[in-house]
Amino acid sequence: MVILYSKPAIEQFSYVRNCKTNKFLSGIPLIDLSNPESKHQIVMACEEFGFFKVINHGVPMDFITRLESEAVKFFSLPFPEKAKAGPATPFGYGNKDIGRQGDIGWVEYLMLTTNPQLNSEIFQSVLGENQKKLGFALDEYITSVKKMACEILELMAEGLKIQPRNVFSKLLMDEQSDSAFRLNHYPPCSELQEALSDRNLIGFGEHTDPQIISVLRSNNTTGLQISLRDGSWISVPPDEDSFFINVGDSLQVLTNGRFQSVKHRVLANSLKSRLSMIYFGGPPLSEKIAPLPSLMRGDQESLYKEFTWFEYKNCVLSSRLSDNRLGNFTKIAAS
Repeated sequence: MVILYSKPAIEQFSYVRNCKTNKFLSGIPLIDLSNPESKHQIVMACEEFGFFKVINHGVPMDFITRLESEAVKFFSLPFPEKAKAGPATPFGYGNKDIGRQGDIGWVEYLMLTTNPQLNSEIFQSVLGENQKKLGFALDEYITSVKKMACEILELMAEGLKIQPRNVFSKLLMDEQSDSAFRLNHYPPCSELQEALSDRNLIGFGEHTDPQIISVLRSNNTTGLQISLRDGSWISVPPDEDSFFINVGDSLQVLTNGRFQSVKHRVLANSLKSRLSMIYFGGPPLSEKIAPLPSLMRGDQESLYKEFTWFEYKNCVLSSRLSDNRLGNFTKIAAS
């Protein structure tokens, strides 16, 4: 449980007015990875929503429940104990503060690498020898989810009819891949929500993910919303048996805007705790990000300036959550 805040402190949090959280999105693209047509369905989903749900994903349910159980144990510890794993700079335990630029949310989290050794050092300070259980659950989960993410990226390349098939997935498979993993815990907030009346408390503010692809799994609690192309916000029905996939900023650039990264946010739930687990598939820091020539049609020009993932990552770290980070790398047409 995160620290409880007094009522006068409510205004330090972000909120949205008159948000109809019961307006769920119908028709979220559902991709069955065992379906031979899935490669075409993935492309259509990335073009229309930048977001879709996958089933028959191959991630063992045991891996999911084991990590979730260990995460719940961690977040159930007294705050002084959890704080030993922080602050998140950028890896470790964080509470309320998101990033370096003043963003606040009703959330506590563990921001982790995909490197088992570095994570074990973070857990050791809090859990001692018990860190091995959490570390093992994390490693087996990340390994399986990464494999699934690479399969999706390879199906994506097939659907786009580009070669080689691993043109996207090789960036995640590279030994220098700068991928990350995040555990988010959103405690119930009934008292705060009552005080807000006609407003909804923000658990995690609106943003796009900067990496190539994000793989999200959450428990059966509402809260996730995505922004449609017309700017409206729609709630996503929870589904604890499936995974949700987000197109990231880097994939938007690699496809020259054909796929667009999805803007999303999380509203705090007044009655139920929400736990989410997100794998962020990123390229090596030195990787140059630019539209793939094989996706450029005719005399089509690049919409983006070439940049390295290191440059873009620094831009993200120095910006607010809701900032349009890609705006700094978009080419401006001559008037």
